[in-house]
Amino acid sequence: MRRVLIVLALLVFGLLAGLTAFDYFAPETAARWGVNLERSRSGLVAKQITVGGLEIAYLEGGTADKAGEALILVHGFGADKDNFTRVSAKLTPHYRVIIPDLPGFGESSKPDAADYRISAQADRVHALALALGVQRAHLGGSSMGGAIITAYALKYPEATASLWLLGPAGLSKAFDSELGQQIAETGKNPLLAPTPEEFPAIMQFVMSKPPFLPYSIKHVLGKRAAANYPLHARIFEQINDPNQPHPTFDDLIQDIKIPALVVWGKEDRALNYQAGATYKAKMPQAEVIIMDGIGHLPMVEAPAQSARDYLAFRARLN
Repeated sequence: MRRVLIVLALLVFGLLAGLTAFDYFAPETAARWGVNLERSRSGLVAKQITVGGLEIAYLEGGTADKAGEALILVHGFGADKDNFTRVSAKLTPHYRVIIPDLPGFGESSKPDAADYRISAQADRVHALALALGVQRAHLGGSSMGGAIITAYALKYPEATASLWLLGPAGLSKAFDSELGQQIAETGKNPLLAPTPEEFPAIMQFVMSKPPFLPYSIKHVLGKRAAANYPLHARIFEQINDPNQPHPTFDDLIQDIKIPALVVWGKEDRALNYQAGATYKAKMPQAEVIIMDGIGHLPMVEAPAQSARDYLAFRARLN
């Protein structure tokens, strides 16, 4: 028996060593396999569609409810559709889930001269919904994505069933944060990585409890962040331009009458969780959850809890 156990241990060790070597020496392939496996486990399929002359990459899974509505999830600045992959494992059994890469991010088109402001991206999400046959949607958005779906609800109230706001941008109080302070004091944006080596610092900044990521994933994400640095730096300037109409939603969210769930990590360094009180004051129908020990990305750091809270919220709507 002891000899059998030793042989099994050696086999397991050899397998792990082989996987580690593969992850390190073939990072692009290993990352692609790992991402595809995660999507498959969450019931998501990668798709692509042309909308308004732009190629939009998106993930889709689950089935529409009796009303034909879908759940559209919108990622934040510098992120992509896979920020919602893991939490979707608990959502696709209940809803039709659609998760796009916004233009300028992920695998979608990245035209240099495009308008990437919040309002323009909200229009694109709405056009995508219509192109996919979704007349009315429940919307979820993280960070910048939260601002985008807020603009969506204000522009297309009849097409918006509910909002799920995860550490959302859009209020002046939210930007009273460590992110705002660092940019004001140093001129350096901790959400941008000019080189691949600087990408891990972004992960540490936006998450209090970052999930384990193999070398291959970190390697690929770091290369992409550096390659996108010039465009993303311009996009950040665009979406934070104080000269554009309504740079914040401080005086507008009171016009939103639909149900909303606002979720914030108490350890959020990018956006101030205390802005949750503003949502509660100006949107009495909104539910606000503050998660202890969680940073800027609740659905990544605590996907199971985030999904449970959202499922309970949707159940109350019914």
